[in-house]
Amino acid sequence: MFKIVTFVPVKDAQKVRKAMGDAGAGVWGKYHHASFSTRGIGRFIPAKGAHPAIGKVGEITEVEEERIEVICQKEKVKAVVSAIKQNHPYEEIPIEIYELVTEEELI
Repeated sequence: MFKIVTFVPVKDAQKVRKAMGDAGAGVWGKYHHASFSTRGIGRFIPAKGAHPAIGKVGEITEVEEERIEVICQKEKVKAVVSAIKQNHPYEEIPIEIYELVTEEELI
């Protein structure tokens, strides 16, 4: 299993979350589209040549974002990452992928 994390403006969070679930993320037993979100403030300065969806080149930008976390089977990871990229508003999309271990693997 893997965990996939992305950060997205709050106004776009539901769209991205749904796309991730539709691509196969968030399957937990008899449940699907399972995710966890926390809110925070993302900060960045778009550099020269950037085409920011939010903010202006050379200026500090603060955006209320959601961190969306889902679990995902290995064979679905590429589809979920593709779904994020197709539905995320940012030019540079933050995506983190972690391989998970089971309790049995630790013993």
